[in-house]
Order: sequence, then structure tokens, then C-alpha cells
Amino acid sequence: MAPTSPFALDGRLAMVTGAGSGIGRAIALGLAAAGADLILLSERDNLGPVAEEAGAAGAAVTTQLLDLADRSARSAVVERLLEAHAVDILVNNAGLIRRAPAAEFSDEDWYGVIEVNLHATFELCRAAGRRMVARGSGKIINVASMLSFQGGLLVPSYTASKHAIAGLTRALANEWAPHRVNVNAVAPGYVATATTAALRSDPARSSEILARIPAGRWAEPEDVAGAAVFLASPAADYVHGHVLAVDGGWLSR
Repeated sequence: MAPTSPFALDGRLAMVTGAGSGIGRAIALGLAAAGADLILLSERDNLGPVAEEAGAAGAAVTTQLLDLADRSARSAVVERLLEAHAVDILVNNAGLIRRAPAAEFSDEDWYGVIEVNLHATFELCRAAGRRMVARGSGKIINVASMLSFQGGLLVPSYTASKHAIAGLTRALANEWAPHRVNVNAVAPGYVATATTAALRSDPARSSEILARIPAGRWAEPEDVAGAAVFLASPAADYVHGHVLAVDGGWLSR
């Protein structure tokens, strides 16, 4: 019999937040193509198409509507899901971005972004991580950003949250690596999703961004999926606390 691929995820169960569109959708389908079953979460009623496509690839799929900004609801729902299902892989993809000059940035936009991008991510890591540590195996993949490394423009809360995600990823890896739980992150570059629509519709800003990307194009969500599948797979068993840039060369420019 041929040896099992080190990238195969057969028999694994992955939970993916923000899975209805964009990067989350692409990661969910990449995991399904590698053999994983899925629990898909979204704040919007948009999981039907991705669940159908993943099911056609052979994945067993559970969907859950959940607003991660709702602190009490997310705790109850996540605990219920994790009690009912032994999750092997957690992908914290869901996130918010708000744009305004820092001097005019509202409290609502500051705290709202931090709530979803950081607080919810930590709580999901904690809930899944304690079970993975007890079991002695698991993979957690957080979605960071180029703004985990840089300051950006007009996005102070998003930048702060994504810097924090990089630090949280390393802190959890330090604690949980001895228990065979891998905590890593992917840091997408400029990806053609709804989050970057404002940048792509601004001719001057879009031109500036493209001029700095050695690959010469915006990423597609599928460009990020392969990195997430790698970090979820046995091929990455000795990778801990790494923030993997998928940026078309942006950071090396």
C-alpha cells in the first residue's frame, strides 16, 4: 500500500470561523480536499454553498450561525460544539476591519474590532486548546496579517489586533508545544476579498500596493488555503509558534 501523504487530513475534524466567504471559505475547502471533516461557523447565513461544495468533496459538514461579537453567545455555542465534537484543527479566521484616521477613530470601532479579532480568538484557542492538551494532540491556526508586522494606514484597531494575534500565537505555542499541540498563524498579504474592497477600488492605493508586490498581483483566497492545510497537517508537526507570510513577496521588498 502506498504511504500516506504527510499532508493528508483523513479522519481529522476542523473547525473554521468566518467560513462562509473569502479566506475562510478557501481554507475550509482546502481542508476538505485534504480529507478533513468540517464544523463551519459564520455570523451570516452564508454557509450553504461552502457546505455543499465541501460535502461533494467527501467531507461531513456541520454548520453553525454565530456572531463572535456576542461574548455570552459565543462561549455557550463554542463549548457546546467542542463537547459534542472532538476537534483536531481550529482555524480562527473570522475578523473585522474598520477604517478611519486615528484622531477620529470611534470607541465603537476600536472595541468592536478588538472584541472579534482578539478576544474571540483567544477564547476559542483556550476552549479548544485545553481539550487538545488533555488529548495530547491538535492544531490551531490563527489568521494574522501583513499588519502583524507593519503599521498600516487608517486601521489602528485592526493593526493592534493583528500584532496581538502574532504574540498570542507564540505565547500559546510556548505553553502547548510540549503537549503536541501546534499553534501557528498564516499572515495573508493583500488578498482580493470584501475586506480589501476599499483598497482595490482606490486606483492610487491599489497601484501603490501592486507596485510593491514582487508577484505582481493581488492574492486570491485559495493562495492562503495551501499554507493553512500545511500547518494543519502532519507535515508541520515540528512547526510551533510560526507566523507564515503568504504575501507574494511583500515583506521582502
